[in-house]
Amino acid sequence: VQLQASGGGLAQAGGSLRLSCAASGRTLSSYRVGWFRQAPGKEREFVAASRGSGGSTSFADSVKGRFIISRDNAKNTVYLQMNSLKPEDTAIYYCAADPRPRIGLGLRRDYDYWGQGTLVTVSS
Repeated sequence: VQLQASGGGLAQAGGSLRLSCAASGRTLSSYRVGWFRQAPGKEREFVAASRGSGGSTSFADSVKGRFIISRDNAKNTVYLQMNSLKPEDTAIYYCAADPRPRIGLGLRRDYDYWGQGTLVTVSS
């Protein structure tokens, strides 16, 4: 499966952005799909994820209550709606997907397919 992340850009603190992760080659509906981010000089970290087939979602504590993950199976796309943005949300955001069942959703090693990343910059 090929993943294309888009929707990044510049936002002011308190604003919103919606990221998209469009897939080709496979149907994402049964895949786990996660969003990760990497700020300059930092490790790539988990942001949010959802299980396929209408399964559960998970969010990092730092974004809980502000970010929403959703799917449009007709478009084979997963979205990350980011609200109440903070300067510390500035990072390159990557989407990732994997068809294998896993207990958790937040481990990078559990995702085999990665998109190219989209830059989000939040100004104060």
